[in-house]
Amino acid sequence: MVSSVNLSPALADIVRPGVLWWEAATVVEHEPRLDPLLAAAESRVRAAPPEETAAVRTMYKRVGLDPTKTRPSNEALLRRVRKGQPLPRVNALVDVINWCSFECQLPYGLYDRRHIAGAVTLRLGAEGEQYDGIRKDIVHVAGRLTLVDEHGPFGNPTSDSARTMVTPATTDALVVVFAPAALTRSRLTQVLDLTAARIGDICGGRERHRMML
Repeated sequence: MVSSVNLSPALADIVRPGVLWWEAATVVEHEPRLDPLLAAAESRVRAAPPEETAAVRTMYKRVGLDPTKTRPSNEALLRRVRKGQPLPRVNALVDVINWCSFECQLPYGLYDRRHIAGAVTLRLGAEGEQYDGIRKDIVHVAGRLTLVDEHGPFGNPTSDSARTMVTPATTDALVVVFAPAALTRSRLTQVLDLTAARIGDICGGRERHRMML
């Protein structure tokens, strides 16, 4: 199980990750309490659509990615709702994280801690690195912001891996906010506070630890 998260020094002025370790969550397939909350969030955005987050796009550009072709997960959610579609529903914990990502306009990663081995490092993916995506084909991560454990890469700000995906069997989770370095520590603290409060309200359990790298 994951014991620590480290940031490659080469990314220190590009990304400021916020990390939550969560334990004893109860993850149901569909949580009806989320229905009105997500519908209200969608309505607010359709009434006053925000622009894509320039700082997140800049974070992608600084590692050589075109954010209009490889979209951050928060922007993909925003574009979906702008088109009149609802936020995707997967399970209670994934739905909470998508809600936070959508409203805060920051890309998140969510992982089942039981399937992560040893220390985790956020670094640029190496040539040839890849993983099986969630409901997707192989995800190639060369040159992309990538989370890596003892078994290899498993997550990035656009799409995560099937190996570490959260399911109704998940109780302990790792939440990573891939915040751009331009985001202040005080704002990132607010984002982590909001995220922890929503997880606790919907899925129960408790925050074991947090860190900002």
